[in-house]
Amino acid sequence: MILGASSRVAGPSEGSALRMPLPALVEAITAGRLCLVEYARACIEQALAVEPQIHAFKAIDPAMIRARAEAVGAAGAGVPSGPLAGVPFGVKDIIDVRGLVTGMGSPIHDGSVAAADAPLVARLQTAGGFVFGKTVTTEFAFMHPRETRNPWHTAHTPGGSSSGSAAAVAAGCVPAALATQTNGSVIRPAAFCGIVGFKPSHGAFPVQGVLSYAPTLDQAGCYARSVDGVTRIAQALAEPGFGLDAGAWRGAFAGEAGAGCPRLAAVRSPVWARASAAMQSSFERAQSVLSGAGARVECQDLPAGFEHAHDVHRVIMGHEAARYFEPVQARHRGLISDWLNGYLDQAAAIGESEYRDALGARDRLREAFARFVSGFDAVLTPPAIGEAPDGIQTSGDPVFCSIWTLLGTPAITIPTGFGPAGLPLGLQLVGTERSDAGVLAVAAWCESQFGFRGLPPAA
Repeated sequence: MILGASSRVAGPSEGSALRMPLPALVEAITAGRLCLVEYARACIEQALAVEPQIHAFKAIDPAMIRARAEAVGAAGAGVPSGPLAGVPFGVKDIIDVRGLVTGMGSPIHDGSVAAADAPLVARLQTAGGFVFGKTVTTEFAFMHPRETRNPWHTAHTPGGSSSGSAAAVAAGCVPAALATQTNGSVIRPAAFCGIVGFKPSHGAFPVQGVLSYAPTLDQAGCYARSVDGVTRIAQALAEPGFGLDAGAWRGAFAGEAGAGCPRLAAVRSPVWARASAAMQSSFERAQSVLSGAGARVECQDLPAGFEHAHDVHRVIMGHEAARYFEPVQARHRGLISDWLNGYLDQAAAIGESEYRDALGARDRLREAFARFVSGFDAVLTPPAIGEAPDGIQTSGDPVFCSIWTLLGTPAITIPTGFGPAGLPLGLQLVGTERSDAGVLAVAAWCESQFGFRGLPPAA
């Protein structure tokens, strides 16, 4: 399928600073080679140009964006400093930003102005970044979609629930964004939009000031257009004790392939049959590419019990969500979509005993996975069932993300190429809990073996 000019947004012009990877951008700004205010102006122009097509932002306030950029420069005596110096972020609209509405994709919260920044936002600002704008989320970060479209083909979904954050990064409006995942909401949109999405270990990113309706599963994450980009973000935002220092680990891969080449378990997972022919072919091709580059890739099945993992996730998510939303439904049922009301009504039937059994099953699966992955540097698995589905009536199937969200393990997706519809396809890498630095290092090595450029071409 050949994409027409009307179906794909125009990326930034070749040579534009908007195409710079995040680490190079920070270096250029801190060295004084790139004026932050001018860069912010270019981001505003790109966002205003593509927003009528993709609807990634709740609003774009040029005056506020310029003021924030100027404040970052002023704080550094004219030259911004910090690991995220001068980086404008999209912030998913379930994350509090002081003085802005946290709308959560629902009319119930149209007037809910945040009194303080969420710790994630405070940390990115301490690191020298600033908030460009709030990005569109699906309703309460569930599956029910809003208006956001995929920059690679606007007749397709960008995925959800971090729809606007993924689309904004993929279209070149911002170099980075914050996202969250309770099922597949970081990884799937990144795969659909051809960017890098990173979901660290459960608890690595603080979730205070973030909508959390299923605390056993809720995890925050981030987007950029390179593994080094999300690594830099993670190092600035993570809690202590997660060892997010990928530089110290890079090149220390184990296995017979030799130093510098990882040992990888290729895992189809119990839902392999749900993957499209294009995704299955892409996954097999990715294994060949990595094997050809020196990695030792072994096809492996997950241990016994994982055939029930999706049911375990369903029970935990449903029970915790129904408990959280019970008072919201009681007061605002008419302002909640039929889809979400139906989901919550069904989830309310999940009893406490079934929920406790599911928590116990989760603990056993985590232990089994830790043993399974101990001989590998990372697991390879699909990030989605295929290319982004046609239409925006659905945000896509999260089935290839559910297990890793349930386990709370670090997961990252990198783009590897395109499918038959001309939309991006990706590859997901997973590690055991608190192996975040190792997963990032393996992902950086794998990324270097693929030639994906990361942004739609200029007009």
